Amino acid sequence: MQLPPLVSDIDLSMDDRFLYVSCWGTGDMLQYDVSDPFAPKLTGKVRISGVVSRATHPGAANGALNGGPQMVEVSRDGKRVYFTNSLYGAVDAQFYPEGIDGWMVKLDANPNGGLSVDKDFFINWPEEGNGRIK
Repeated sequence: MQLPPLVSDIDLSMDDRFLYVSCWGTGDMLQYDVSDPFAPKLTGKVRISGVVSRATHPGAANGALNGGPQMVEVSRDGKRVYFTNSLYGAVDAQFYPEGIDGWMVKLDANPNGGLSVDKDFFINWPEEGNGRIK
């Protein structure tokens, strides 16, 4: 099954060099070098979850993850990228009518371009109950 990326959030690093794009449909977090805004270059790509692939994370105990990359935040020093599978708690039920197992992950960003998954950073949320948001 083919599905478009369905971009749900973008974030620009503080130095204006890298643009991060969360693709909810495919599960990709993309990193583009936009130091020349007229010639952006894809420099990093990580796939976690996604509507079709449901790609897992090494720290996920439950295997296939639901949802996909939604809200992205880049650290001020540009070395860490965090994202969740929640768009916004008040509207998540519209996108996930059966509920959502919330999670947050961290990626390590190479200062010269490139992304890697922090295998030790995986947070299920909310902490109470089974983590399912309804």
